[in-house]
Amino acid sequence: MTLPQQSAGRDIASPPADAPDRRGLWGHVLRRCVLVPLVVMAPLVAVAPRGDHRFNIYWHGGMFLDHPQRIVTHTIGTGETYLRLGNFRPLGRMLEKALDTLVLLGAEQLHLSPAIMLRVVTAGAAVALTIALVIFAESLLTRGRLFGSAPSLVALLSPYAVAGGFVAAGTNSTTTLFGGLYLSTTALVLLVAAAACRLERMRWWHAVLAVTAGGALAVVNEPAYFAVPLAGVAALARGRFVLGLGGRDLLRSAGVRLAALLAAGFLPVFAIVRWIIRGYCADGGCYHGSDITIDGRSLLVLPARMLAWLPPAQWQAATEKTPGTWLWGVVPVVVLAVIAVLGLRTLKVVARAERPGAGPLTGLAIAAVALLAFGAMPAALSVEVHDYFDMRALVTQGWRDSAVTAPAGMLLVLVVMLKVTRRFYLPLLLASLVMCAAVTATANRAYADVAASWQSAQLDNRIALAVGGFERSPAGDGRRCALLTEALRNLDGEPARQRRLVESLDAAARALAGVPFCASPSPSSSDRASR
Repeated sequence: MTLPQQSAGRDIASPPADAPDRRGLWGHVLRRCVLVPLVVMAPLVAVAPRGDHRFNIYWHGGMFLDHPQRIVTHTIGTGETYLRLGNFRPLGRMLEKALDTLVLLGAEQLHLSPAIMLRVVTAGAAVALTIALVIFAESLLTRGRLFGSAPSLVALLSPYAVAGGFVAAGTNSTTTLFGGLYLSTTALVLLVAAAACRLERMRWWHAVLAVTAGGALAVVNEPAYFAVPLAGVAALARGRFVLGLGGRDLLRSAGVRLAALLAAGFLPVFAIVRWIIRGYCADGGCYHGSDITIDGRSLLVLPARMLAWLPPAQWQAATEKTPGTWLWGVVPVVVLAVIAVLGLRTLKVVARAERPGAGPLTGLAIAAVALLAFGAMPAALSVEVHDYFDMRALVTQGWRDSAVTAPAGMLLVLVVMLKVTRRFYLPLLLASLVMCAAVTATANRAYADVAASWQSAQLDNRIALAVGGFERSPAGDGRRCALLTEALRNLDGEPARQRRLVESLDAAARALAGVPFCASPSPSSSDRASR
């Protein structure tokens, strides 16, 4: 079949840019994918761990620091326990444990606080997500080899757009809680969809791999589920709007068949797991965070969560408890200067980037809308969100869906702006994205200021410092015991969490120094931990 030669996308027959210039532009894009998210998330580097991270970075890190292969066997061994609780994500738990182990490994090797390493790992996941989004966008837009021509304007501007969505929008936002897990999962979703776009010919081993991958995606976590439908939408959008396929040729394309095989592997595993969980949890008592419901409120939550990624709404959530004017200060000025310099250097190469046609941009916009809707769906079905989020929180506060909806929404904004903006106004568009990213970094600084004032966060940071700079002297042990006593006092009346804290800190201390976190605990702390 002969592909149409109109400007539906970047024509493979058109003369490519010279190789050095092309490599230089792609190098520019890669550097922005790394630098811009790091600058935006840098103000959060000292934010204390919270939620389950207060325990897991020590527990998982201590358990697997010397024997990382045990991550697999331990997860398999505890799989039935989580299944009975209504929460079956073995591959996702392996990823989570690996990231927690990486946190403690970095703390050991660099002699840093595990709290700082946790934020470094989260920032690394944000970089991986930004790179994955660029690959996904280019995979859909490009007709020829993926890196065979100069990057598009979408690739050039995406790092600024995506970074603008990395807002610390409350204590449940993936920017501050489980960011490494959920941001890296979103990167996986985008790369699966990119593979569906780039597949040109289906071979038998592609089919085997697709069915296997589909089954695996069913046991990662909720955001990973949407890799399957996104792959189908992306393959259809590329076939129709970039390659110009229609009808039977579109449905028989390799990408669409790959998406169908992913679904063939995914659906049986997903259905079996949900059927088993339904049997265990029909009478209640399972993990509340995994409970789902479909009711009238779901129809209100879905559009609200599809809008909750908007940076102004997230800025409000990040700064609502900040006294004074949060937009002013040394950090905002420095951040704006750094991102502006990066933007000015990008402005110099904008003219050499390729501008996709209206058709390819339409296809990418459809894929972005689909990803946005898929990402908001877990919140729309979550009993936890229904119970604890009021209407204002629904459109401002971050949650685990933010890792998907924020990059999807920012990509959609970028694509729409490119469709309606003439090349003459591209500097204004770039300036807007630069300013958005700078304000996001400033909002993150404001959130960090508020978080640093919490007594619990101050204690958690002191504990992390004690673990990272482990003192083997009797005086060091005394200081750690005092910290443990204070932490256990704060958990008074919660014996399960007290035991979990002691066991987690001991696991990390034994892995790092071969001794308990507190070798000579005071009677009061021992009594609390043994309740």
